[in-house]
Amino acid sequence: MCIKKALLIVLTVLFTSRTYAQQAVGSICVQPKIGLNLATLTNDETAKIRPAIVAGLDFGYMASEKFLLSFGAMYSQQGCKSEESGIKGTIKMDYINIPLLANYYVAKGFAFKIGVQPGFLINDKVKVSVNGVSSEVGLETSLQLAGFDADINSFDLAIPLGFSYEFNNVQLDARYNWGLIKTISGKDIDPSRNSVFQFTVGYKIRM
Repeated sequence: MCIKKALLIVLTVLFTSRTYAQQAVGSICVQPKIGLNLATLTNDETAKIRPAIVAGLDFGYMASEKFLLSFGAMYSQQGCKSEESGIKGTIKMDYINIPLLANYYVAKGFAFKIGVQPGFLINDKVKVSVNGVSSEVGLETSLQLAGFDADINSFDLAIPLGFSYEFNNVQLDARYNWGLIKTISGKDIDPSRNSVFQFTVGYKIRM
């Protein structure tokens, strides 16, 4: 009976250590990750959520027992969808984002995060579908054809806020990217900013 108890205790300790182990102070990790964006643009009553892909790499440095500093490079599909009078449209604004985050561990495996995220626009198009027929055109061109003198900003800046949970090196991450810079502006246009809820799963590889 004592041996059985001892084995159970050892197994419990080993399992708990493996499940919740955080990095040693001064260690470095890399984390490939992929997930879902729920993106839209502000100041547009017709704008609806565009579900899209986000994927990339995060690098982390364990600065102390509670703080991990991270930076990454993420391909992020953003923009919005809309539908009016049977016409479906998708504004595609895709970025390479560079999230720089401070991660504070409030419990083993559980961290809150905040930081800053510069982004660089690499694709901007509008897809329009009517009666099953679709076509795409550049975002600026589409706005000009609609009679707007629009400016598309190729640089973005956002404040990421969120939390993550790590289990056996698998990390689940949920955050909101609050856009600070006008992405679309111009005469007779209400300036829009990016607004993105982001959910990812990643795997930490300790270096």
